[in-house]
Amino acid sequence: MVKSPDGKLIVVLAVDNNMPVYSVSYNGKIFLKNSPLGLKTNVGDFTTGLILQANVHQKNIEEIYQLPNIKQQSVHYAANEAVFSFTKGGKEAIDVIFRVSNNNAAFKYKVYPQKEARSCVVQEEASGFVLPDGTTTFLCPQSKPMTGFARTAPSYETSYTLDAPMGKNGIGEGYTFPCLFKVNNQGWVLISETGVDSGYSGSRLIGHDKGLYTIGFPMEGENNGNGTTAPGISLFGETPWRTITIGETLAPVVETTIPFDLVKPKYKASKEYQYTKGSWSWIIKMDNNTTFPVQKQYIDFSAAMGYQTLLIDALWDTQIGKDKIAELARFGEAKGVGLYLWYNSNGYWNDAPQGPRGMMDNVILRRQEMAWMKSIGIKGIKVDFFGGDKQVTMKLYEEILTDANDFGLMVVFHGCTLPRGWERMYPNFASSEAVLASENLHFGQKSCDNEAVNAATHPFIRNTVGSMDFGGSALNQFYNSENEPNKGSKRITSDVFALATAVLFQSGVQHFALAPNNLIDAPAWAINFMKEVPTTWDEVRFLEGYPGKFVVLARRKGVKWYIAGVNAQKETVKLKIKLPMIASGETLRCYLDDDHLKGTVKTMKLKNSHEIEIAIPCNGGMLLLN
Repeated sequence: MVKSPDGKLIVVLAVDNNMPVYSVSYNGKIFLKNSPLGLKTNVGDFTTGLILQANVHQKNIEEIYQLPNIKQQSVHYAANEAVFSFTKGGKEAIDVIFRVSNNNAAFKYKVYPQKEARSCVVQEEASGFVLPDGTTTFLCPQSKPMTGFARTAPSYETSYTLDAPMGKNGIGEGYTFPCLFKVNNQGWVLISETGVDSGYSGSRLIGHDKGLYTIGFPMEGENNGNGTTAPGISLFGETPWRTITIGETLAPVVETTIPFDLVKPKYKASKEYQYTKGSWSWIIKMDNNTTFPVQKQYIDFSAAMGYQTLLIDALWDTQIGKDKIAELARFGEAKGVGLYLWYNSNGYWNDAPQGPRGMMDNVILRRQEMAWMKSIGIKGIKVDFFGGDKQVTMKLYEEILTDANDFGLMVVFHGCTLPRGWERMYPNFASSEAVLASENLHFGQKSCDNEAVNAATHPFIRNTVGSMDFGGSALNQFYNSENEPNKGSKRITSDVFALATAVLFQSGVQHFALAPNNLIDAPAWAINFMKEVPTTWDEVRFLEGYPGKFVVLARRKGVKWYIAGVNAQKETVKLKIKLPMIASGETLRCYLDDDHLKGTVKTMKLKNSHEIEIAIPCNGGMLLLN
């Protein structure tokens, strides 16, 4: 067995009929029953016939690192590692490497050369997770390949099923990471993966009977059928980490740093990258307004908000042109506003027509384009429409990031896979979408009607493992370019709700769904808050909540705490929240909603008990600042 430093989390590895299995308990309670381990490769089947060697190599891991663009700026990682070595037929076969920290377990495989073989294809990963009977699930079904807009799926943009029973398999294709489970009244389990790069494929969870979920490789149809579904590795070779976060409450899930603890930077930053706030015309004004006059107006808007960037979205290549983009870059620079430019990832793998196309997938054209961007002072790129988790696609992500670093560009991905430790692995990685994000609020009223449910879900699942580029916090009441009534979808959440999501949703770079008209038609207190809210944080604490119902988190920037909450339940949620991190008697600025979702701002002093009573109505929010 291997234990966490505090002794509460215990992983037991055993061999059952020459097949390796493991179980995980916390505080004496089983959270994962005996679950399968092993790999099937084209140079050997390492799921059966394995003999565990007597010597288990164990060591302590301790590291302190800083990372400005995740939920915890300074991390002290302490874990115990055990390497379980297996032979087959009297020869070295594989190692199973477990790392166990407080509330987190992770494992990966090391595969040894077999005879003359110095490379292999991993045909199947037997790794599984067997949850106890009665466990309920909070999962995002994997899309079928080559579906959705312009055949761009899968892109991690389906709706979560909440508190559902086990024994299902999504819409037949499993579930996207991360995956959250409630183990009866014992606690919570979050399963994901980290450290995926060009050396492997992304994976998903496949649901089976009797509480079993196993690792699934990409579907054959992804990326228009191009690329293999089975990853190839050199020998010796290692797989990515499978991560398991366990807590009796949701706090360890929300606060975990395990995706970043297990990886290392793959290259040095070519410069000191800036994590910024910015504006973005497309979310409100759509394709037709990616024009020179509108983008110039939004540069002025970013400057008025004190923002450092503007994201110019799709079709700028034909509707603005490179010469005018260079002019906008000069105009923005004079006002302290840098530009992010949108690019299509295609390519040959889907039908997304928006341009610029055919550059990010070609190393020669990509580097030429990035050299041009550097010459005019572009700050970053947003690359869209990937639609696959195959190894060849993971290689493209890595190559885009690596080349962008050469030219001092930060990178945001959309229509994409989940980031898997990338904030630490790639110093110029800014954020990824990989969620049913703000664009869907524009596209349909149903998404607006479900906005609060989703906002109360993401801090517990998607956003726990990586930066989430949601692109929200709209203050327009209606999703149209003039904020006119009865045109387009209607926002049914409050202004305080919009502000709260700017704190709840973590991403080092944020381009908010604000519009220039908000300087006039939004409450001054709302605009002023959106001017001051940080995008990078020093600490996060989970305070209250339940996935899909409500959430209250506290984030710290320096000595200042931002406590944010939203409520998706029909009934007003009334809470007594302890704030021991704030000194008694300190004055708090409070943004609160009444029953009609009308927001007000007031101050109150924190009592000696450090307890404060709050009420959040349905579709409303709250904010407290010290």
